[in-house]
Amino acid sequence: MVALSVLDLAVVGEGRTSADALKDTTRLAQAAEALGYVRFWVAEHHNMPTVASTAPAVLIAHIAAATERIHVGSGGVMLPNHSPFAIAEQFALLEALHPGRIDLGIGRAPGTDQLTASAFGREPRNAVEQFPRDVIDVMGMLGDRRGEGGLWTRLRATPVAGSTPTVALLGSSGYSAQLAGMLGIPFAYAHHFDTGATDVVSQLYLDNFTPSPALAQPYLIVGVGALAAETDERAEHLALPSRIMRYGIRTNQRMQLLHPDDAPSHPHAGPALQMPTEQLTGSPERVAEGLRLLAQRTHADELMITGATYDVDHRIKSLELIHAAMH
Repeated sequence: MVALSVLDLAVVGEGRTSADALKDTTRLAQAAEALGYVRFWVAEHHNMPTVASTAPAVLIAHIAAATERIHVGSGGVMLPNHSPFAIAEQFALLEALHPGRIDLGIGRAPGTDQLTASAFGREPRNAVEQFPRDVIDVMGMLGDRRGEGGLWTRLRATPVAGSTPTVALLGSSGYSAQLAGMLGIPFAYAHHFDTGATDVVSQLYLDNFTPSPALAQPYLIVGVGALAAETDERAEHLALPSRIMRYGIRTNQRMQLLHPDDAPSHPHAGPALQMPTEQLTGSPERVAEGLRLLAQRTHADELMITGATYDVDHRIKSLELIHAAMH
């Protein structure tokens, strides 16, 4: 049976605050743990008033302290924004605080525009080009040493944890899939980005996988947009604000998440509904069938569910319905 997990962006709803969004994220993580989801990941986005998740390590520390068993991690840390040594130390500290529960998902994109990326003090183009080296350095400083030399020969991530965070690569293209395969670490594909390349990229990871000290067999996580409600009609009603938000992102017209009662009259409602998408929306049975088919066609070991709605109670209910239908 495919494992189920949750990805959350701490999206800020219209008329609400970042503090509200972060409280909702914490409630969602606690609900996911109670339901039996495997892990809960948070994202890294910058200079976006609609997203409250900017510093994954800080938010992970908070969520891990508010839960007891669920794995908590980054989906992901955008490594071109950061010093590999800083990330290694942050996640070594998290692992020392919460042994065996911390995941370091690493992405290659900056998670923002180039101007904001430059504000981190790293030249964006150079940081992307040296991404493989930076990944290997982070892994080495956390105890998984590859090759004959790296930053770990001179620097050590402290405090030294008794266990090692799970390091995974994230991606929406073949580049990170192949790199994750060659390094022999888990790969998480952003199917919810609707790029249409899910099958090809998933197979690239599997074809390029080489067993490593970290992982003997490939481990593929597929991120999927999914929202369930009691009926198809109810689910579509709750999902329309998210569709409008995604349409705004694609057309560079960013906006806060609308209340579902206000969404049908929004000017972007029509175009958003016509926008092609592989998001799964509907009754629990309909969503579960779509999840099973996705897992079968990609050979995914785990599906990571993300589905923004205005009210966190509706998201919690969706997780309840999906988990019950899949089990």
